[in-house]
Amino acid sequence: MNLIAAVDRNWAIGLNNKLLVQIPADMKFFRETTTGNVVVMGRKTLESFPNGRPLPNRVNIVLTQDPSYRVKDAVIVHSLDELHEELRNYPSEDIYVIGGESIYRQLVDECDVAHITKINYTYEADAWFPNLDEKPEWQITADSEEQTYFDLEYYFYKYEKR
Repeated sequence: MNLIAAVDRNWAIGLNNKLLVQIPADMKFFRETTTGNVVVMGRKTLESFPNGRPLPNRVNIVLTQDPSYRVKDAVIVHSLDELHEELRNYPSEDIYVIGGESIYRQLVDECDVAHITKINYTYEADAWFPNLDEKPEWQITADSEEQTYFDLEYYFYKYEKR
């Protein structure tokens, strides 16, 4: 399984259920990487999308504790056991965990690859991604040249579990 996220210097990912910043090249990378695949998210992440709708051209799986939660064009699961049962239907390499914080924390140890856009800035935040640089089992296996969006510097990194 894969993780995909954009993080700031402190591995922050969001504030008030919104991304910290929307960088067009990062959004394009996310779209191109996940299209045609399976995305796993929590309810709040889904609700942060335009009109709270699932992402097009992907299998959207939403993990929520709310037993009455329903969304058109999404698979809703209510426990990690239910999620694992559903994920058996797909090749592991086609599954992307896309957030938010609690979903990343619950699934990080089950993933083998992480696509991380690191933004060289510190934002005010209330949600964080697990800091892979502090986890000895994760190593950077690919990185990009410095990218810029206006005055923001950022890099694309690929982490893999040893």
